[in-house]
Amino acid sequence: MVELGSRVSVPGGQIVLAAAHVSKSFAGVKALSDVDFDLRQGEVHALMGENGAGKSTLMKILAGVHTSYDGAVEVEGRAVSFGGVRDAEEAGVAIIHQELNLVPELSVADNIFLGREPRIAGLFIDRRRIIEAAAQILRRLGVKVAPESRVADLRVGEQQLVEIAKALSLKARILIMDEPTSALSESECTTLFKIVRQLTGEGVAIIYTSHRIEEVLGLADRVTVLRDGRRVVTAPIDGLSHGAIISAMVGREMAVSDRGAAARDGDVVLSVRDLTLDTLGPHGWRRTLHGVDFDLRRGEILGIGGLLGSGRTEILESIFGVARGWRGGRIAIDGVPAEITSAAEAYRLGLALVSEDRKERGLHLSASICDNIALPSIGAMSRFGLRTFAGERALAAEMVRRLSVRCTGIGQAAAALSGGNQQKVVIGKWLATDPRILLLDEPTRGIDVGAKQEIYQLIFDLGRQGLGIIVVTSEMPELLLLSDRILVMCEGRQTGILRREDATQEMVMRLAAPGMVRRSEGAPA
Repeated sequence: MVELGSRVSVPGGQIVLAAAHVSKSFAGVKALSDVDFDLRQGEVHALMGENGAGKSTLMKILAGVHTSYDGAVEVEGRAVSFGGVRDAEEAGVAIIHQELNLVPELSVADNIFLGREPRIAGLFIDRRRIIEAAAQILRRLGVKVAPESRVADLRVGEQQLVEIAKALSLKARILIMDEPTSALSESECTTLFKIVRQLTGEGVAIIYTSHRIEEVLGLADRVTVLRDGRRVVTAPIDGLSHGAIISAMVGREMAVSDRGAAARDGDVVLSVRDLTLDTLGPHGWRRTLHGVDFDLRRGEILGIGGLLGSGRTEILESIFGVARGWRGGRIAIDGVPAEITSAAEAYRLGLALVSEDRKERGLHLSASICDNIALPSIGAMSRFGLRTFAGERALAAEMVRRLSVRCTGIGQAAAALSGGNQQKVVIGKWLATDPRILLLDEPTRGIDVGAKQEIYQLIFDLGRQGLGIIVVTSEMPELLLLSDRILVMCEGRQTGILRREDATQEMVMRLAAPGMVRRSEGAPA
């Protein structure tokens, strides 16, 4: 369980930032409509809503990214009209984007003071002052990273803290954090939450966006929910429940799917025995997976749980033939031994892998929806070595209809879609290959609760249609909701397989904790 720290409510704190009647349109489409928002000194004010609700637009207005809009913004009682991000920073407002804005090859200290380096006689960069000032800020945050360290060598969580240090070097009194935990492990989240509480205790005001409702309930003092570009609620967190926030975000109650009995009687479509993986790291070869065993049945959803770095993703990549390193063990498809050494071989055998990072490994963002969906099927659809464009368009249109992808048409660029719709396109391109086994790695990462529910329903429907499905997810409620059985990993070892009716959050976490390395009875089950 992630430690969130104690919350200190500030209902009467001084308003340090206010937006009144803010509206913004893009190409005639209303992104924000008459939105009011305020932030108080020393508070965490969560900004929530589905993708496309207007959160990013409001944050970018407050941070000086968008400079043209209707309405008014005040900082500490003074009307402001930022001409850019630098103006906002000079006013004490800094934003940390979800996609970190660091130069990997430079040091931590260089990134913190990039473009603002102190100089000797106005000519030469004062390296000593940069390192000393960076060290002072890092000590203030309790971050044990050397200022001289290269950013590329840091973990994502440490890079996130460097971004915070960079904001504090600007003497920011207002900090905007966009999905700061989306790529962090639980221990890194705990560190981040402690620092957030430390900063608010020092009077820093924080706007915090996240799709993780449990996180917001434990961290925020107030919540504002946007829906379709309008503010629908602003309230103290103590007066809101998980269900109330979801209802405000999507405009309806979100029902938990009733899947009925778990799938246990179907034929075994995938058998994995003694799966091992050796990978080459900075300190030589090491064993990443140690003898993983399980069966997957037709129509079954097998969840894989565990902490970050436990080997979950490596299991999927090893099965699909794309893991980096030496793989050992045995894999069988429909009882027939399979030597899968490439994605092409996996595809031929009826496997599909939806990778964790849809933007880097799942989509060609500049390409159209049609091209993305058709890509894995081009070879099978070609005639005499020539592409059948009419067939590709028909295939893409069918997947867009089947998955309810919200778009202007199949010619729209994937980059222009919301996160949830991008994920549907990734899933759609693999469903178009008519797979028998679907491997899903963090299928709802970075998408809102409404899109999540649609993805959940899609997974349930695919299971009912007979697909064998393996799901890796870091979200415990999602793992418990989706899975017929849960395979738990810890430090590359399989520590248990739990049936749905026996699985609890506490049991999964106990099996996932370091030190629990023996497989529980019943595996592979």
